[in-house]
Amino acid sequence: MSYMKEFTKGLIKENPNMVMLLGMCPTLAVTTMAVNGLGMGLSTTFVLVCSNIVISLLKKVIPSTVRLPCYIVVIAGFVTFVSLMLQAFIPVLYSSLGMFLSLITVNCIILGRAEMFASKNKVLPSALDGLGMGLGFTLTLVIVGSLREIFGAGQWFGITIMPEVIEPMTLFILPAGGFFVLGVVIAVVNRIMKKKPREISCQNCPNAQSCFSGEGCKVNKENGGNA
Repeated sequence: MSYMKEFTKGLIKENPNMVMLLGMCPTLAVTTMAVNGLGMGLSTTFVLVCSNIVISLLKKVIPSTVRLPCYIVVIAGFVTFVSLMLQAFIPVLYSSLGMFLSLITVNCIILGRAEMFASKNKVLPSALDGLGMGLGFTLTLVIVGSLREIFGAGQWFGITIMPEVIEPMTLFILPAGGFFVLGVVIAVVNRIMKKKPREISCQNCPNAQSCFSGEGCKVNKENGGNA
């Protein structure tokens, strides 16, 4: 198993938001500011890594009939820890994230990785899987939050960067703006990941070996042509 592959797959190739379209509610709700997206993303990453580790360690102990409730209990414990830490040390961010911080418990990204990966793999791959998926989720939230904050408020991480002569477009910090920005980001990622069509050549032909062995091209024979 390639540990690097387990880590990097969640960044772009299997990004929870931009490719698998999971965790849409917090992505659209808290990304009116880049700092909110960063806070939610890092909080989710912490919960994802820790829950993956614990579930991987307990995979042989947890009965299959009650595995989902057990997963939720594990995840809820780490969410409670994160909530208490933010409330104690970063109360402004805690207030901004609101109920969506508690809803990390039932985030389909975390439950999905627990069910599909952590419960079937060892601790280190599970931790790397959670870290990669969490950072991929964070990347999406920061990108969407940055675009919405820049165009909607003329700021980035609370710092004014737009000239006063350019009036911010309030639409971007409204729900409709969230849908628009997320759609544009997903479209760009899909465009980047789109594979080029295969070139037609003997190298890509499944019958290439028979041509070189002197039997002639089977494709041409089947089509009534000459080898």
